[in-house]
Parts: sequence; C-alpha cells; structure tokens
Amino acid sequence: MTRNICALTVTSDQVATRRTAKAPSLLTAYVLHRYDWSESSLILDVFTREQGRLVVAAKGAKRPYSQLRSVLLPFQRVHLTLGRPPKAETADAQHADAPTREVQTLRGADWAGGAAMLTGAALFSGFYLNELLMKLLARQDAHPLLFDAYAHTLPALGSGDDVRVQSALRAFEISLLQQIGVLPDLSLVTLTLDAVDPEGRYVLRAEAGVAPARPGDAAVSGATLVGMQAALLHGSLPALQQACASALPEWRGLLRGLLHYHLGSSVLRTRQVMLGLQSLAPLSPAPAVAAHLGSDPRPS
Repeated sequence: MTRNICALTVTSDQVATRRTAKAPSLLTAYVLHRYDWSESSLILDVFTREQGRLVVAAKGAKRPYSQLRSVLLPFQRVHLTLGRPPKAETADAQHADAPTREVQTLRGADWAGGAAMLTGAALFSGFYLNELLMKLLARQDAHPLLFDAYAHTLPALGSGDDVRVQSALRAFEISLLQQIGVLPDLSLVTLTLDAVDPEGRYVLRAEAGVAPARPGDAAVSGATLVGMQAALLHGSLPALQQACASALPEWRGLLRGLLHYHLGSSVLRTRQVMLGLQSLAPLSPAPAVAAHLGSDPRPS
C-alpha cells in the first residue's frame, strides 16, 4: 500500500511539472532580425530581458491581415508570449542561425510602448547595435542590465545631436563588453594590477587589457580610464555617456580594436552597407554614420 501511494505521488508531481513546462511565458523583447521560414511565417532573433537572445517562430506573421505585421518591428518594445518548439514547415527551418531544436513558437505579441521608429542615419546606428548583440551574445543568456541599456540608447540615436549619438554608441559598446565579461578593470594596469596613473598614457589591448602606451600608440589618459571605471561602478548609462563624451575620439579608437578582436574575422554587414552607400551616393547619411561606428571590417 505504501509503495502505491508513493507511486501516485510521483505521478502527480510529474503531471504538475509537465503542465508548468507547457504554460506560456510573457517576455519583454526587441526584434533584432528576421528570416523567412515559409510563405507565411518568420523566424525571429529577439533580445528579451528575462531570457536573453531567443529564436522564435512567428507562424502566419507574413499574412496580409496578421496583426503581428505591425507589432514585430525592429526597435519597438514588445511583449511576447511563447510556447513549445514548432514542427518544421520547410527545409528553411534548418537555417544555420536558427536550428529547429532551439526555436520557440510565438503565441502572441503586443506593442509595449516606446520611442518613435528610427529613420535615416539613426536607422543604421540601430541596426549596428542589433548586429553587435547578435554576434557577441550567446543565446538564452539573460543580460537584463544590457537590455535596459539598449532600450535607453535607442531614443538617443534619433536625437539628431552628433555628440549625443556618438556618446550613446560608445557607452553601449562599453556596456556590452562589460556584460559579456571581456572588459578589464579600467582603473588598474591589467598585467601588474598597479593603479592607473591619472597623468599617464595608456592603451586598451584585447590580449593584455590596460597597458602603458608605447611611442606611436593611439593612447588615452589615465584620468579618462579612471573616470570611465567610476561611471561603470556607478551603474548609470547617462554617467557612461557623459564619460564617453569627454573623450570621444579616444574611445572610438580604443573600442574599435577591442570589438574587432572579439568579433573575430566577422565583418559587420551594417558597416558594409553604409560603405556601399557612401560609394554610390556621397551625399547620403552613410559616411557620417560609418564614422560613428566602432567596428571596422579592416584589420586594426
């Protein structure tokens, strides 16, 4: 009799677990990219606050009268309800960036408010941020602070103020590098752990961290590094943006090399597109925006 009761208890727990696993989850997200999955459906790469980057199948999202068409837009905060992984509709579901075993089904999506849609030069900057997230973030690895930084960076991109835009881009790059664990303590010389001298000149090397500058290096003052570390410890995005604004050319050079190293041999498509537009239309916004971006397809 005792063994039967225990068996019944285990069975009940298993049923409860299965029911919990099937329950839909509500996530706050931004759409980073979308791929065609079938004639009527999409595969989405989304950045969620609760679970990080996810791959989601939006079935029927391409149909003319689908309410998802006006919701699943880039740079707009949305609430997503997800379910179980879908069955493959076509061979396209085996896209290298979205293996079927990692795909979750979109059950519903609602607009969650936010800034106006990015346009013009701001659109390029926004897609640059999206590409950085897709290339540098692992899937299903939550970064809520980085999500918040992304959400607060988007409005700055459309401000029309060149200094504010560049400061916002640099601050986000620094936040991203810190959140994925590749940004050293900027107040210490990495190899010796000596305190950075505010009067000294330093470089930020991908392999060696903060190091004293050598003749000919594109260096930054120790005071600039210490100020940035203080902003990082403060945890405020406006503080990071202000620290970047005080030395924009220096931070652009330092971060370009660091980003290029961690991106590996990958070439950012966003910058390629902008450089292509620059060659076709010199008066387009692409040249100015290309100068803002920290990653360069050429070796540093």
